[in-house]
Amino acid sequence: MTTSDPIADMLTRIRNANTAKHDTVDVPSSKMKLAIAEILLKEGYIKKYDVIDEGSFKTIHIVLKYGEDKNEKIISGLKRISKPGLRVYAGKDDIPRVLGGLGIAIVSTNIGVITDREARKAGVGGEVLCFVW
Repeated sequence: MTTSDPIADMLTRIRNANTAKHDTVDVPSSKMKLAIAEILLKEGYIKKYDVIDEGSFKTIHIVLKYGEDKNEKIISGLKRISKPGLRVYAGKDDIPRVLGGLGIAIVSTNIGVITDREARKAGVGGEVLCFVW
């Protein structure tokens, strides 16, 4: 079955696996999803990810990160902002802060998929994909 919003599907799979305290989650691969997984890894929200090639399609295998015990979650929230029905764009001066800087906003810009801090530093705006905190 094809989904109308594959990024929201990825975020929902991560959110559900995190709530159910699973160690790993598998997501169908795309360039945008790989860029989002790379940002989650770089920002410390996940342990690691691997791309598994299963013949005709690829899968991203994400290893989730928890605190001392599994009751302490590193990812407390994921929210899709820009949707296929309503795209949300932010100029370089209007890039949102998530929880006053405690979380990150993932932004798709003309220089690639980057965090809100990197976008402010580079002085670029773009499509606000999601919030992670």
